[in-house]
Amino acid sequence: MNTEPLEGTMTQQIALGQHLIVAPPATSANLGPGFDSLGLALEYRDRLEIRTAERSAVTLAGQGADTLPTDESHLIIAQMHGYWKARGFAPVGIELNAVNNIEHARGMGSSAAAIVAAFAAADALLPEGARGGIDAVFQAAAAWEGHPDNVAPAVYGGLSISATDAGGNFTTVQVPLHPQVRAVLAVPSNGLSTETARGVLPAQIDHAQASANSASAALLIHALSNDPSQLLGGTRDYLHQDYRAVAMPESAALLRSLRENSLAAVISGAGPTVLTLVADEAQLQAARAVIESFATESSVSWTIRVPELAKNGVTVEVL
Repeated sequence: MNTEPLEGTMTQQIALGQHLIVAPPATSANLGPGFDSLGLALEYRDRLEIRTAERSAVTLAGQGADTLPTDESHLIIAQMHGYWKARGFAPVGIELNAVNNIEHARGMGSSAAAIVAAFAAADALLPEGARGGIDAVFQAAAAWEGHPDNVAPAVYGGLSISATDAGGNFTTVQVPLHPQVRAVLAVPSNGLSTETARGVLPAQIDHAQASANSASAALLIHALSNDPSQLLGGTRDYLHQDYRAVAMPESAALLRSLRENSLAAVISGAGPTVLTLVADEAQLQAARAVIESFATESSVSWTIRVPELAKNGVTVEVL
């Protein structure tokens, strides 16, 4: 996004002493066949306490606490400053106290959560008449990420279908979820960068694969919103998961094991987390059993999460 003041505007000052709590959810993108278009919000969140101040200071806990910067180069602060500059406001110091619960480099939307939190906080700290609102936050975050599939559920919650048109404009719609749908996550101890996961994808696929993937994606929307009995067929992917197996062999093996047991498993985002969509308690326990059995022979350790699906996206609480 552009970080220079808009032409012809006066540079204004952000008020000091403002205090917010911002909480973006984890997300799972793609959901199998919905490559770069489908995203689901999950109810576990980072928690960011933010104050405007004379000087910036950063305190970190949880994921990345030992590796992320603790000065104004921190992503949250840098992007908040950029958001303000783009709207003609001079940046001020930010006291950031972050508790990062979303795993990094696991396909759980940690970068989307961070950028959505930064822009939502920056927008909320503007004078009321200068705020762009939640849709402006979505557009800015999607532009920064380059694609909207993780950003949309982090902003709006629930299940999102998102697209980017030829002009680079982002759109999204939220689809009601069937109340029986649950998510089971198998999170491995090893991470994988999005760049690595994208680097193994082919430049082209054949027409038959594209056609089959379209059918799966259409069925998946029906399954998620109306008929969870169709989740297994709806999560069959033809575009990316098979190609990415070489970059995450343990995740690919777990995925196969779950699907061989008639469970609707997919790679979450760029991986290597494996997400299983279930329709009832029996499927949930079956997925847990398969993951636990697989973990006994795996070369990496696995953590099982069973989060609620997040009805709301990023929350901003003014204190």
